[in-house]
Amino acid sequence: MIGLPHFLVVSAGLFTIGIYGLLSKRNAISLLMSVELLFNASNVALAAFARFGYGSVEPLAGQAFALFVITIAAAEVAVAIAILLLIYRLRGTIWVDEIDLLRW
Repeated sequence: MIGLPHFLVVSAGLFTIGIYGLLSKRNAISLLMSVELLFNASNVALAAFARFGYGSVEPLAGQAFALFVITIAAAEVAVAIAILLLIYRLRGTIWVDEIDLLRW
């Protein structure tokens, strides 16, 4: 039977892959994908805790919070893609080490 530890191992694996992507990639799109992996890892953990009844008064509290996280992540990606498109138009690149728009 699949229990809570199995879901937490999957969540930890997703979180580890997301952290590795944030630390090793230089492309802005790859960084956004890594942040999404971090959000999805937390969503898996929230849904697993809600499913097995740990720490929540209402049974659907974990799923509701996961849905809120998904909504915030979608808004974050929309804003980030708009910023990246503007930077690409101005500089012609989306490599984060070549973007120096805040310098004088």
